Amino acid sequence: MDIEQIKKVLERYTQGKCTEEEIRIIEQWFDSVNRHRSAVIEDDFLKAQLEEVRSRIHEQITTPVVEMPARRRPWRRWLYTGAAAMLAGIIMFSLVNKQGPAAPSGTPGHLAVRSAVVKTNKVIRNGYVEISTTKGTTEKIVLADGTTISLNASSRLRYPEKFGPSQRNVYLDEGEAFFKVGTDPARPFIVHSGDVATTALGTSFNIRAYSREEKITVALITGKVKVDHAQKPKPVILLPSERVSIDRESALMAKTTFDREDDVVGWKQGFMVFKDASYKEVVAEIENRYNVTVINESGKNEWRYTGFFKDENLQDIIETICLTKNIHYSIENDTIFLKSKN
Repeated sequence: MDIEQIKKVLERYTQGKCTEEEIRIIEQWFDSVNRHRSAVIEDDFLKAQLEEVRSRIHEQITTPVVEMPARRRPWRRWLYTGAAAMLAGIIMFSLVNKQGPAAPSGTPGHLAVRSAVVKTNKVIRNGYVEISTTKGTTEKIVLADGTTISLNASSRLRYPEKFGPSQRNVYLDEGEAFFKVGTDPARPFIVHSGDVATTALGTSFNIRAYSREEKITVALITGKVKVDHAQKPKPVILLPSERVSIDRESALMAKTTFDREDDVVGWKQGFMVFKDASYKEVVAEIENRYNVTVINESGKNEWRYTGFFKDENLQDIIETICLTKNIHYSIENDTIFLKSKN
């Protein structure tokens, strides 16, 4: 049921013309919201708010209508209006909290950034909760142990419905995520990303593991983590402001440092930060962030790029990168074509 239908039904309530069929429609809408909403962190809050609206509507539907003088009836209109406003507010709250970073529309007649219909998908399968995000969408998750996870666009995460007695295993099957781990010394928190396992106790770190990119990167913000690779006998220990990049093919592990936290997790604030980034990393970031497709017809794809974008729109970002790399671009609907100047 869309908002206009809800408004019409609530209007019938205010007129005392509600039917059993309309009650059924409202109840189906509530069930649909509870069944399909994907926000993980706000489940309890949204449920309480939806139940409050349901209760108010049900109370007025089941209460016998007593005719009263006109001057004493405004309270009923106010109650229904308030319920309708609250309902609309909850709808908007749900939608806003499912959105990823804002995607600018660009100059009219130029870039048309498409918005995905399905933002986040959450299913429970074989004892695991599986959460996936689309392009242009991020998600925040709170686990039962107090751990919070920020999931970047085009990412897939799995975790058991209930952690075991000795370990807390989470699986980042695709994409990027920031973890702020709840303290539990008796149960190490381990994130598995392909052949890489990152073990932490009460710490915060970021993992980037997009399958289309050539490396997996683990960066530590606070605390201490151990990074293991299935093909390496010796783990790498990271301290704050250190990160390790693992080559997918050779399994080579290279440790470096970073100066600013935003260089690693700026994506959570909508920043785009590139530091000696490969062509694949730049394109993946742009496509995931703005839900567009980049097709390279320039013949140049071995370059690297360094840059920081905070408030620039997508059009400006593309122009800046192309100017730096001495290439042209053209746009057709939601597709960006990179072209050689020759």
